Amino acid sequence: MSTKSEPFEYSLNTSTIKGQALGIEKVVELTAKAGYAGIEPWINELDAFTDDGGSLKDLGKTIADAGMRVPNVIGFPKWAVDNDAERAAGLEEARRNLDMAQKIGAERLAAAPMGVQDIPGLNLDRAAERYRALLDIAQDFGVVPMLEFWGFSKSLYRFGEALYIAAEAEHPDACILADVYHIYKGGGSHTALRLAGAETFGLFHVNDYPANPPRDTIGDADRVYPGDGIAPLAEIFQTLHRVGYRGMLSLELFNQSYWKQAASVVLETGMKKLREQVRASFE
Repeated sequence: MSTKSEPFEYSLNTSTIKGQALGIEKVVELTAKAGYAGIEPWINELDAFTDDGGSLKDLGKTIADAGMRVPNVIGFPKWAVDNDAERAAGLEEARRNLDMAQKIGAERLAAAPMGVQDIPGLNLDRAAERYRALLDIAQDFGVVPMLEFWGFSKSLYRFGEALYIAAEAEHPDACILADVYHIYKGGGSHTALRLAGAETFGLFHVNDYPANPPRDTIGDADRVYPGDGIAPLAEIFQTLHRVGYRGMLSLELFNQSYWKQAASVVLETGMKKLREQVRASFE
């Protein structure tokens, strides 16, 4: 729950320390110690954990006992593809992901444009129908799929596209997973966020990006700590707060130079810089 002094809560996407290859149990321990209120694991991390004999329910208890929530799990089911057989397989993968998310007490599951990211001209109305179908399936698990847009994708790469699909899904659980980097990479503007409402976003990924490489060639690995780049973070945070968003800001980085450092240092630095940027935005 956000407070007057802290307008948002802070979460960690585990990609931020992916390169250290610590295993999800150690990541949970370090994330809690660094003061994050939430943690976003990836399905492949959970698969590795269960392959080694771990219990997802026990992991969920460990996370809760550490005082954290799981606002989201990152999975890649192909829910939006045109091929019927491939989409059916994608929905089965979605069910598997939703079941895993439920077992650790997760609130949401990312629904990214996996499978259509290299196909331009996505039919947005058809995508809305398929997103609604995914949302219907998810109700059996109590986990909400969040529509995610990727700035590097050839379809579903802008916030406006995601907003249209979420609206046309005509489902009470429809919501969006947005990301500072993806808004920039997709050629959009953060000013469009003012069109959102309190229930538009299920979660918001935060990062920063440098002036170079330029937008057309910048990649995930170029993301940097909040405040170390040129992203208009103050305007983004202020807009989110103004439209009523009170959820978590989740730090998501893929910077390989950070992966070479001690995970505890990366987590503490990320928390410090994220909190500083938020506080400065409301002074």
